[in-house]
Amino acid sequence: MTDQAPRSGDPSPEGDQTAGGDRPEVIRKLETAEAGSLAGLVAVFEDLQMVLRCCERLVAELTSADGPPDEVVVEGVWTTALVSYARCFTTRPEVALTEDDLTTAQPGPGVLEWHRILLGLRDHYCSPVENPRERFTVGVSQGEEGAVSGLAVTSASQPMLDEVTVRQAGALAFALSRHLNERIGRLQGHLYEEVKKTPQAVIDKLAEVQVADPED
Repeated sequence: MTDQAPRSGDPSPEGDQTAGGDRPEVIRKLETAEAGSLAGLVAVFEDLQMVLRCCERLVAELTSADGPPDEVVVEGVWTTALVSYARCFTTRPEVALTEDDLTTAQPGPGVLEWHRILLGLRDHYCSPVENPRERFTVGVSQGEEGAVSGLAVTSASQPMLDEVTVRQAGALAFALSRHLNERIGRLQGHLYEEVKKTPQAVIDKLAEVQVADPED
């Protein structure tokens, strides 16, 4: 698999020439524990960005003046947001977010309650056995004198996603993104200083990462 070249705007330590989007001549793979943690934290950060993008799309869909929201779009985008959010807390233990991260990122009442609601909704929408949209019941239909006249299949629709829940999910993801970005910056800065102390002969022996130009 060929990686993409660094993207402009990706977290980079001060002085790193790739921070402005310049393509480096060579990239070599670091396989230290700190490098693995940094990669994991950036993956978590990207999941939070996906949550934010999904919430923006959902607010636009739910508040559109062009008619009722598209239920397929709403369920698909919302499920992606919930899965991405929950994964931030269930990924590798050394990089997974915790409830302490959440209360640090967004102090105040109700934060943990909303967080747990979102995790419950993830289980609801990703259930391998339950339909998250409707509940079905089969009954016996009767005529005027009580004689069986057939079967009736009825359904009860689950409540439609509301704008308040979407905005709350976005608020949590935004606060966590800022908190995590600081954590990434500290680790990246420390790792960069350590790498600068490494002899070039050692660096030259590291495996080269083949990157593709994003424009290709």
